[in-house]
Amino acid sequence: MLIRVPQVLTPAELQQARALLASAAWSDGALTAGSQAAQVKRNEQLPRDGAESQRLQELVLGALERSTVFFSAALPKRVLPPMFNRYAGAHNSYGNHVDQAIRYISGGLQRVRTDISCTLFLAGPDEYEGGELVVEDTFGEQRIKLAAGDAVLYPGTSVHRVEPVTRGARLASFFWIESMVRSDEQRRLLYELDQALMQLRSEHGDGEATTRLAGTYHNLLRMWADT
Repeated sequence: MLIRVPQVLTPAELQQARALLASAAWSDGALTAGSQAAQVKRNEQLPRDGAESQRLQELVLGALERSTVFFSAALPKRVLPPMFNRYAGAHNSYGNHVDQAIRYISGGLQRVRTDISCTLFLAGPDEYEGGELVVEDTFGEQRIKLAAGDAVLYPGTSVHRVEPVTRGARLASFFWIESMVRSDEQRRLLYELDQALMQLRSEHGDGEATTRLAGTYHNLLRMWADT
């Protein structure tokens, strides 16, 4: 399932994020890649322990807390601290790869399964050429280049890449989510049911049929969730 999450960041938050990125010192992104990914990874990243990264992480995580679309699609159990990258100049692409299945936080003491990958775009599509996120999965090949402040969720199992940036700079945040519902198929059913319920409520209110459908949603979530 590939889901666009619109306007994760407000214009004011986006402006704040861009100011922090403009003053930050970047490092080689290959330093944080696994052995396979390092062979095709040519970008720059913010050091995880830098002051700018810490402030940006708080900004992004706070914004995600407000997003009903993000919660409905991801059903997050754990969200790894967001990271931040730049594609420009000689560091301009990331070849085909699959993300690591397990990542570590809290000094390596806590393991997180990467069910869902997320890219939050921090530069507008008119600011750079190229740089499309290309995701290959059972739904076919999708080429993604969203407005600044928008995010995309896609399965962590997908083969994906970032096309070369030929002008300007592509700025983004990227991170992974361990979902309460491990199965992508089950998450999709729950997401579609939740979206339909919200539409029914907005059009017809909370009638008996809507209440029963809501009960079905929560009973399915109760059956499938690992909290």
